[in-house]
Amino acid sequence: MPSVPHVVVIGAGLSGLAAAARLRGRGFAVTVVEATGTPGGLVRTETLAGHRFDTGATILTMPELITDPLAELGLAPSAVLDALALRPVDPGYVMNYADGTTLALPHRASDIPAAVTRAFGPQAARGTTELLAWLRRVYDAEFGTFIDRNYGGLTDLAGAETRSAAARLIRLRALGGLTGAVARFVADERVQRAFTFQALYAGVPPHRARAIYAIIADMDIGRGLWAPTGGMGRIGQVMAGALADAGAVLHYGTRAEALVCDSGSVTGVVVDGETIAADAVIATTERDNVAGLLGTRPRRRLRYSPSAVVAHGVLPTGTTEAWAAGHHTLDFGAAWSQTFAEITGRPGRVMSDGSFLITRAAVSDPGTFAAGGFESVSVLAPAPNLESAPLDWDGVAGPYVTEVLATLAARGYPGIDGLRVLRIDHPRSWLRAGLPAGTPFSAAHTVAQTGPLRTRNTWPGLDNLFLAGSATVPGVGIPPVLVSGGLAADRVSARLAGARPAPAAEGGVR
Repeated sequence: MPSVPHVVVIGAGLSGLAAAARLRGRGFAVTVVEATGTPGGLVRTETLAGHRFDTGATILTMPELITDPLAELGLAPSAVLDALALRPVDPGYVMNYADGTTLALPHRASDIPAAVTRAFGPQAARGTTELLAWLRRVYDAEFGTFIDRNYGGLTDLAGAETRSAAARLIRLRALGGLTGAVARFVADERVQRAFTFQALYAGVPPHRARAIYAIIADMDIGRGLWAPTGGMGRIGQVMAGALADAGAVLHYGTRAEALVCDSGSVTGVVVDGETIAADAVIATTERDNVAGLLGTRPRRRLRYSPSAVVAHGVLPTGTTEAWAAGHHTLDFGAAWSQTFAEITGRPGRVMSDGSFLITRAAVSDPGTFAAGGFESVSVLAPAPNLESAPLDWDGVAGPYVTEVLATLAARGYPGIDGLRVLRIDHPRSWLRAGLPAGTPFSAAHTVAQTGPLRTRNTWPGLDNLFLAGSATVPGVGIPPVLVSGGLAADRVSARLAGARPAPAAEGGVR
């Protein structure tokens, strides 16, 4: 009788967990190896000096992309949502502009035009409803064909489905510039900024991004933001718990050391000096790290996204009451375009008139993020990556954060310059964590690194090694990495088609 096909997933981030869940649900034996002590990867909640912080991704959209892979394990979507204990983030963003105005974007898209009217007047809000409808049409034309799809080659790129979707995008004028596309609907520059800043998530300046990236604005502004009770780390915990219950094996504190290959296939993963046999492997680490496991170097050089400096600290409860702020607050400097030229240039440099993200998760979840008379606050400042500007961040991060906090205090956040900083993450610390170029945002979505042109989720010369995560298709962010896990699982299923599925088995955490 043939043996049960066994898949090893390297990394228990969201992409790895999504891939593992889909494969286990399809009957394969699954082992997940994770170098750290917890699931979630860069989506995590940590305790610093007794206070809780979301120290990785802080923005959750489209929770159905979490329920879908767990549905393959037999879990009802309602049960998954109950386990996540999601709360709507409302307003999704509070945006403060250099002219002193504030726009608070409601969780429900239908309420956004009225909010823009209250903030800037009816003239500025004109076209907002039409813009939101256009964003949804771009999503509908783009998602199924260009994002949630594995490409097999030129035949797929030239096929009828692709041609039809491309024609829809052309009719929507989504292949031109992003800023110009949004400006067709809304004339006020502040409103335009609210619907274009999301290109930064893809590592591309809004004024240089293609309008196809409008899909990101639909994902978060158009569909609303959510917060799991207990912090973003709850997502990984829920997914990993469901996997263990379904019979998958998860090894924490276990770093993959090498991949064993024979005759064009991967036969095992070396961990702690022992080899775990594998019929297929999904690696969710950065592309260069996967090459390192193979003892090779990639031939194609990638261009990486800008990085960030993130200060995590606490303020006395009540300090933030005087701020125009929410769970996610964007504070825009006046020099918007100049900022991107600075952090993406060759060479790059720190922002001279910065724009910042202030995260106050206690707005949505005070029980987790406010304790002992203090509130957890994180401040993110975009910064050039180390390939663009190899700065000595170990030495300058502290003084730079002090400067950023003083700037914000002068802009209308009294008391923020008294933040008791507990940890600073910066490009050098990201690099030490194994992230190329010192950025947690992976390869930028330049024209040559986006859509089907992004690093493929198959590995040249090895027929059963597949990739998932930010470095591969479809890209960076929680929605894309969850999708990437599904795409990698489909690759494995196709590769092992006809193999005998696994019976129910006891799994667990080790």
